[in-house]
Amino acid sequence: MLLLFPGKRRRQIEDYLFQRILPALPIIGFEKDASQWQAERRARLRQAGRSPSYPGSQIAAIAAVNDLVLVTRNVAGFADFQGLQIENWFEAYPGTE
Repeated sequence: MLLLFPGKRRRQIEDYLFQRILPALPIIGFEKDASQWQAERRARLRQAGRSPSYPGSQIAAIAAVNDLVLVTRNVAGFADFQGLQIENWFEAYPGTE
């Protein structure tokens, strides 16, 4: 959006994003429960010889402790986190092809 030149169109897009979209999307913080979940899973995976990305493990932790489904195209990057609900919306659903 910042790449758009200042003007009416940019202002319309900004208004839509900040007045309609942003208020409807909750921002979920990285709290104590998520940090504990992350630390435990990263320690277990390191002992198993795997090292997940730090930001990925934060995303996984936030989803897990808030009982959310993590929607990603990078399913493999989160596959080692046990108990995490993952969906890839880019895969075709059976019967819809």
